[in-house]
Amino acid sequence: MSRIGKKPVPVPAGVSANISGQTVEVKGPKGTLAFTATDDVTITLADGSVSVVPRGTSKRARQQWGMSRSMIENLVTGVTKGFRKELEIQGVGYRAAMQGNVLKLSLGYSHEVNFDVPKGVTVTTPKQTEIVVEGIDPQLVGQVAANIREWRGPEPYKGKGIRYKGEFIFRKEGKKK
Repeated sequence: MSRIGKKPVPVPAGVSANISGQTVEVKGPKGTLAFTATDDVTITLADGSVSVVPRGTSKRARQQWGMSRSMIENLVTGVTKGFRKELEIQGVGYRAAMQGNVLKLSLGYSHEVNFDVPKGVTVTTPKQTEIVVEGIDPQLVGQVAANIREWRGPEPYKGKGIRYKGEFIFRKEGKKK
């Protein structure tokens, strides 16, 4: 039994959910998101909540049960609160600035890195050493944050680079004489 799959997903006030076949479409104050489930689960909308039930007892049906419920919950969370990833930059001379729809990063290279922000995501820089990625799609927000971090990942000797806020970087000792 899936402990996650058993729980229905509540649909809060101001959010509407439509189910057509295996597709769930959720509309809310921040936008519209959709998810298409596999044929291994049955999705129903009743009493202001969305329920997911597996079709059969196969391993794949049980796997899709919890995953489908989590995806639907992410849709509801995305259109109500949204998702957010915070990055911090550490290193002498490392900084970030937004210019229009382009994130300009100074990361110790001989040139500035220009990162084009895709649609569906907003990137802000409250400080020169902080980057905030926000949006309604958790996969897109996480991917954009990972792509920004990829330009200069944190290194273990001095700790320089772009890291997620609160991320612990295991530090290594330098070479000895």
